[in-house]
Amino acid sequence: MAARAVAGPNGEGLAGHAILVVGGAGFVGSNLVRQALALACRRIVVVDNLLSAERENLPADPRVELIEGSIADDAVLARLDDEFDYVFHLATYHGNQSSIANPLADHDNNLITTLKLYERIKQFRRPRKVVYAASGCTLAPHTFDRAEATAEDGPVPLELDSPYQISKVVGEFYSVYYHTHQGLPTVRARFQNVCGPGEILGAGQWRGTPATVWRNVTPTFVYRALKQQPLTVENGGMATRDFIYVEDIVRGLVLCAVAGKPGDVYNLASGVETSVLDLARLVNELTGNPAPLDFRPPREWDRSGKRFGSTEKAKRMLGFEARIALREGLERTIAWTRANLPLIDRCIEKHAGRIPGLLRQDSQSRAYE
Repeated sequence: MAARAVAGPNGEGLAGHAILVVGGAGFVGSNLVRQALALACRRIVVVDNLLSAERENLPADPRVELIEGSIADDAVLARLDDEFDYVFHLATYHGNQSSIANPLADHDNNLITTLKLYERIKQFRRPRKVVYAASGCTLAPHTFDRAEATAEDGPVPLELDSPYQISKVVGEFYSVYYHTHQGLPTVRARFQNVCGPGEILGAGQWRGTPATVWRNVTPTFVYRALKQQPLTVENGGMATRDFIYVEDIVRGLVLCAVAGKPGDVYNLASGVETSVLDLARLVNELTGNPAPLDFRPPREWDRSGKRFGSTEKAKRMLGFEARIALREGLERTIAWTRANLPLIDRCIEKHAGRIPGLLRQDSQSRAYE
């Protein structure tokens, strides 16, 4: 209970502090940076190689410094001093399908990054907490039957579906190792399916597959619906996910930092199971999209049928609960996407030479990550 006293109900606790956000120009990272500024953070250093992000995502504020490069680069690491009160490690190789296409790139950008960051900061004495962004899909049982809420202490399966999932769970192993043996105060935050403003389709560099553009199901559905295009639904849309709004994720990350127990792990989840079919129908309803759904066969690589996260531990230990319901979150996401269509179109067009027919919007949005 003593740890919780430093965090208010909205995740206050960063005021006057200096933080490092690795992957801070990305979708979740840039939202975290904005919230940290709102919470009166004194200094924010962002490290991002812009592999799957855009510089425009970062706010123009004198308290924010961008170091453009990979956290695995020794020259970048050498620029980091023991000045940070909190470290957020959000860098990743986005996502499952890109990692299948290029496992070595996933290893370099999703695992070596974690190891080299920890090796650098293990000697630091200032950080109160190091928050690692883990993946909730790694522990979810492979089932298309009735899903049970996935708890933090569930077994870790060996049969994972992608190098991305393997890298994320090994990142958790390293987080535990460096806490136990090096005293690094790591806290693991397990994300479910995050959605909301700031996720730019086509952001960053080409990563080997059309998933570079159609990166996650929610922004893909929203974008295509605003363009009055059919939404691609695989396997009848029976897959279920736990969709959580990015504002809630950011609040959960801050709570993990200021109130989480070093060495522990917390789900950041809504606890609500939503089918992809229901998501598609709701997006079409909210956008007024007249196009019929485009039903396709299941994806060959994906055995993660139905899943959602348990919220009990995060609520009990951190006081964390998701506040933004899916409908409201989608309304906000649709409004942001509509206002930012020129930026999104520009990022998508960067990859037109890689994906035949991309500019006619007839590519497939196979993106339930």
